[in-house]
Amino acid sequence: MGLKGGLVLLLIAHISSTSDVKKDFNDKVGAKQGEGRFAFASYYNDHMVLQQAPQRAVIWGYYPMVGTQIMIQAVDMAYFTYVEPGPTPEEGTWSVTLDPVPAGGPYTIHVYGRDAEINITDVMFGDVWVCSGQSNMQFTVSQMFNASEELAGSVNYTDIRIFTVDMQLSTIPLMDLAQITETWSLPSSIKLGGGNFTYFSAVCWLFGKLLYEELQYPIGLIDTTWGGTPVEAWSSPDALATCGLTQKSLPASVNNLEGPRNFSVLWNAMVYPLLKMTIYGAIWYQGESDSSEPMMHQYNCTFPAMIDDWRAKFSEQSDTSSIFPFGFVQLAPDRSSDIRVGFPDIRWHQTADYGYVPNFRMPNVFMSVAIDLPDFDSIYGSVHPRDKQDVAQRLLLSALGVAYYRVPAITTGPLPIRVTQDGDIISLDYGALWVLRVPSTLGFELCCSSNITGTCAYLDPGWVDAPILSNTVSAVALDATGCTSGTYAIGIRYAWRESPFDFKNAAVYDVAFDLPAPPFISFKPESAGSFFQYTFDWSKPTILP
Repeated sequence: MGLKGGLVLLLIAHISSTSDVKKDFNDKVGAKQGEGRFAFASYYNDHMVLQQAPQRAVIWGYYPMVGTQIMIQAVDMAYFTYVEPGPTPEEGTWSVTLDPVPAGGPYTIHVYGRDAEINITDVMFGDVWVCSGQSNMQFTVSQMFNASEELAGSVNYTDIRIFTVDMQLSTIPLMDLAQITETWSLPSSIKLGGGNFTYFSAVCWLFGKLLYEELQYPIGLIDTTWGGTPVEAWSSPDALATCGLTQKSLPASVNNLEGPRNFSVLWNAMVYPLLKMTIYGAIWYQGESDSSEPMMHQYNCTFPAMIDDWRAKFSEQSDTSSIFPFGFVQLAPDRSSDIRVGFPDIRWHQTADYGYVPNFRMPNVFMSVAIDLPDFDSIYGSVHPRDKQDVAQRLLLSALGVAYYRVPAITTGPLPIRVTQDGDIISLDYGALWVLRVPSTLGFELCCSSNITGTCAYLDPGWVDAPILSNTVSAVALDATGCTSGTYAIGIRYAWRESPFDFKNAAVYDVAFDLPAPPFISFKPESAGSFFQYTFDWSKPTILP
């Protein structure tokens, strides 16, 4: 057994006497200590959560002398390994992959070197989630609605543990974190209530808390975020290369809300160092910084490629699944309801142009739709809505289906299955899967053209509003009179604006879970003829013209 990449491990079965094993171990160690440190890696400390069975947690750290034998005692088992070359001549590294450990704790983990011992206490085993992205993920518990109540109640969740990576950047991948904002801690008003955009992430905390309430075993949350940053900064050169992007820099500005934009600098400093830690999954809230030219047109490649690459690289260096669950928040509204470019493009590209997840390009991915959660009066700017509870609740609902295989799997709000036209009325049939609630008449648009086989770009003047005339529990009827005489409806889209709705007032929801229908765009196939009538094929992406 051992860490991928191959350290020689010797496993001793259950040990009844720590002192006897330690004495035997010390008799076998002959290496002289150097001048480096004997320590755990930076993100291993008291109160942490390690990944539970069936996955195997990895523990690693530093020791001064290469070749020295190290013993690790964890959960009544002992493991031997040897120190290998490390970051400097004076400092080697050691690493072990534990046997699977079921959820529970607390445990103390001991590591023995020659005539020295280090340990971490109050260690729990459960599910470890990484939370990343830009300022809406960095947005802290103390900034959200009902913050006082949330902070006061946090002390009751002693099986949830939180950790915050410091905002650091690097032009090369770092073996370990350069700095930590908040070591592993039990939640409290102090530990969750740092200053604005510091610690701890509201979406991360709420998702973890809701997850714990469902699962009833320990949850570890790692906050690694930086406001104002593009996906390219969080992506490795390998991921960027799959999208035809090479190492280069974008205009750089470094502060909490407008962070570094250079390619891979946050991957190098804030993600790569975590790769040796076995995790269960990740959640992501980002995209605002990619919502302008030219990045927004690349996001349908860069975002899925980043997910693929994180999965591959975590699984190479730990026992993390090569297809670990990955969730994201589809962008919430910001400013004007008249803006039809930028955020709508990113929302579509967040799904690799399918309109929903999981899909063929993005398997084992889940999302929280936030198009109906504006906060135009937010004191932190309208791009930072304070309602993170609904975001987290929707994220949890889809995570239970995708990441935890709950049945029925609720992964999206309503999507239509068929469109038909009868004169000036166009009907969308949503089928029997959803029972619809329709609180608003606004949100749908048709693209009208004198050419029945034409296409509509997103800024095409042919797009007209198509208000809802009536609805049943499974269908809505749209007013198509906006397509004047001599023109044909050739495209339809929904919620295609930066801020399409007032708070919780989208046009279409499902009744069972009150989930909003996600944005979509579709174009009539040539085979449909002059009438706007066809079955939606959601198995294929719709590329924006």
